[in-house]
Amino acid sequence: MNPILHSTIIGNGKPLLVLHGVFGMSDNWNTFGKYFAEYFEVHLIDLRNHGRSFHAEAFDYELMVDDVYKYVLYHNLQYVNLLGHSMGGKVAQFFALKYPQFVENLIVVDIAPKEYPIHHQEIINSLKSTDFNVVKSRKQADEILSETIKEEGVKQFLLKNLYWKSDKQLAFRFNLSSIEKNIKNLYKEVLFDKKVEIPTLFVKGATSNYITNEDFDIIKSNFSNVQIDIINNAGHWVHAENQSDFNKSVLKFLHLNSNL
Repeated sequence: MNPILHSTIIGNGKPLLVLHGVFGMSDNWNTFGKYFAEYFEVHLIDLRNHGRSFHAEAFDYELMVDDVYKYVLYHNLQYVNLLGHSMGGKVAQFFALKYPQFVENLIVVDIAPKEYPIHHQEIINSLKSTDFNVVKSRKQADEILSETIKEEGVKQFLLKNLYWKSDKQLAFRFNLSSIEKNIKNLYKEVLFDKKVEIPTLFVKGATSNYITNEDFDIIKSNFSNVQIDIINNAGHWVHAENQSDFNKSVLKFLHLNSNL
């Protein structure tokens, strides 16, 4: 097992590490990465059990933070800008708490530090119903998932994980069994033993309920140097649903705090 997370690295400048959400992968952030590669050395990272990174039975935030720490050391990164979406946003918060000396700026995309109710079981059940001994094409997988997943955007997001494991065998890139086994670990709250003083940007999709108005007080009580931007015409996948405004928000924040 390769202990170093897989990544795609593009651009030059200060490092900007990007961490995706559950069932996601670095490829989901390619367009973002190409845009920000004009200003930063962008590291689009696959977290464990996702994308092209290693699979493991154990799966929690402590382990993911350790994975990112090993990645930072392996690539000899001194001072990084760290951006995480959803599950990746929780990883980023935990990392900033444990290793603040490595983080110049923190960007948390559409996730609060709180505990969430488990809400991916229907998706997991749908994915488990995709039998790749029977399913031999993307179209067949699409038809099976369509039976239970009615949101077209969610379905297409999941189907991006399809790849040819061999000439005749399709598979998902994520480790579904480990995700299902450890799903409770992914909804835990961030416990603060101190305030985060790193310049921090929380980005909320206007139509998303992942961050509520009540969460603003929690965020502000635990991050001493924080701003919250709300992106209109966007839900949970802010970076995809309103790419232009999202990029402007992140770039403005980093320009102000990175001496670009």
